[in-house]
Amino acid sequence: MSDLSQQKCEACRTDAPRVNGEEIQQLLSLLDGWQIVNKKNVLQLLKVYPCKNFVTAIEFANKIAELAEEAGHHPALLVEWGRVTVRWWTHKISGLHKNDFIMAARTDSQFES
Repeated sequence: MSDLSQQKCEACRTDAPRVNGEEIQQLLSLLDGWQIVNKKNVLQLLKVYPCKNFVTAIEFANKIAELAEEAGHHPALLVEWGRVTVRWWTHKISGLHKNDFIMAARTDSQFES
């Protein structure tokens, strides 16, 4: 895992800069298994985590919820039997900020623990 998960998220503002194409590729290369998706013209980071069953999926989703509350930055979560789908993006700027990549790395760390 990269040191991305150890970096500090910045307080986000509506005028915060989105990451550009080159920055996206550089940051994405530091993550494992994440992909960029376009939902209604908003770029987002997406990853599906496999889980043993529904209970372990809920437990993992709760870990992400705690992480999100700590950072004040919240993803979209879909909890299903055997998997959790996570999407990170910055709502204030309708796109991707470096914070999203940091939170994706932290999500991976939670899954690995």
